[in-house]
Amino acid sequence: MDWTPDLSAQPPSGRVSSGPGSAQPPEFRCSNTTEPAPGTAPTETRWLLVEYAGSWGHAAVEESRLGDAVKRWLAEQTDVYDFRVQLIRRHKGRTPVPITLYLADLTVGRIEVTQVQEHDELLDLDLGAWLTGEVTFAPWNRPLWLVCTNGRRDRCCAELGRPVTAALAAQWPEETWETTHLGGHRFAPTWMGLPSGLTLAHTDAEAALAAADAIHRDEFPTVSVRGRAGLPAEAQVAELHVRHEGATEVHWQPPVETDGEFTTVRLHVDGEPTTVTVRTTKSQPRRLSCGDLKTKPVPVFDVVDAGTVRGR
Repeated sequence: MDWTPDLSAQPPSGRVSSGPGSAQPPEFRCSNTTEPAPGTAPTETRWLLVEYAGSWGHAAVEESRLGDAVKRWLAEQTDVYDFRVQLIRRHKGRTPVPITLYLADLTVGRIEVTQVQEHDELLDLDLGAWLTGEVTFAPWNRPLWLVCTNGRRDRCCAELGRPVTAALAAQWPEETWETTHLGGHRFAPTWMGLPSGLTLAHTDAEAALAAADAIHRDEFPTVSVRGRAGLPAEAQVAELHVRHEGATEVHWQPPVETDGEFTTVRLHVDGEPTTVTVRTTKSQPRRLSCGDLKTKPVPVFDVVDAGTVRGR
């Protein structure tokens, strides 16, 4: 069956435009998209968050003032251990001493935190040993809220993300960080909660607070959800589909199985096995960022078959 999700991205009011009667065409803002959000959350399972209060460029790590040895070390963590590296900073920024680092493994819901006095001390860390449990840091048992605000990468993220950061930081001062990139500028303001991995689209400050409260209570937010980071895109779509149908407890059973356009996703839904088939096609080319004139297609997901969710 075809599925038109209620959780599709709907841009909030207040978007920047030239207004009625303007002699100029409306200025392009990628976040004016009405593209459905499900299936667009990051798929990486390992995250390394490094506090850095300096200016952020389009390629945040490469264009930072971190030393060359530190940049090489960060690249190695991606190449060797599949960590997604994000720079983070407090709302309104500061010069951090000490510098905070978070390591997250979403496959097991593990987040740990440590601090160093300077970024060069990163070279002494063995993240391979961390992954095996031979090295541990302080457990982080609270949520983390990461809001994309990198205006050098896309102005929608800065203009729309910072008010969300301010609202979250007012209620969650130690848990809230600005970050450099979560993908999907067109869904700005976009942000993510760890360890759940739930990634949100087009939430204004009020909606973001409500969503954060729901996630903290282990509930599923009612606003537009891009998906759960760490899952393949089709598994994200399958989870959102069964939650739309009324499921309250959903667990993906890896791996997904793909045959051409069709992907089979197996879930445990409220204790029962459920199979969801997702068809993936491509959209017409479109601009995906305010700062990039290039156009390219994006995946389009449709649920074409799904088991019945118990109780529906």
